[in-house]
Amino acid sequence: MASAHAADLSVIAFKDAAGKETSLKAWEGKAILVVNVASKCGLTKQYEGLEALYQKHKEAGLVVLAFPCNDFGGQEPGTIEEIQEFCKTEYDVTFPLMGKVSVKGKEQHPLYAALTGPEGVFPGDVRWNFGKFLIGRDGKPIARFEPTTKPDAKELTDAVEKALAK
Repeated sequence: MASAHAADLSVIAFKDAAGKETSLKAWEGKAILVVNVASKCGLTKQYEGLEALYQKHKEAGLVVLAFPCNDFGGQEPGTIEEIQEFCKTEYDVTFPLMGKVSVKGKEQHPLYAALTGPEGVFPGDVRWNFGKFLIGRDGKPIARFEPTTKPDAKELTDAVEKALAK
């Protein structure tokens, strides 16, 4: 359940893969699945499921935002260009990739602090790569899914479909 203390996530700035500053406001009115990703992880195959989920629901208003992260076992060591090349070549990813961020610790990005910090919507550190947060069309966080929850898991797809119906 989302905390009432949630900051306005839409105003928290971050960089896209090209290094341009943006925020969730750029996808206003869409349901957003925020995912911290890594290229050298046992869960990297989830890129395939994330792309399938995106393709299935993008016309209805879903966007998947991938945030490369090197916080877990150094599993995303490359440059953003290398990460983009990997995602395109290995998984034909078409959803937006953002700049690399830290999702925990001293260098935690403000977006992830708002989602998982002590005063965050879903307090508690992201446990590994491919943690997922669903944000509704109204910009409010709806659900958190652990890294082992696959993109085609019923609880995740049901939550996405419910968010898109609003």
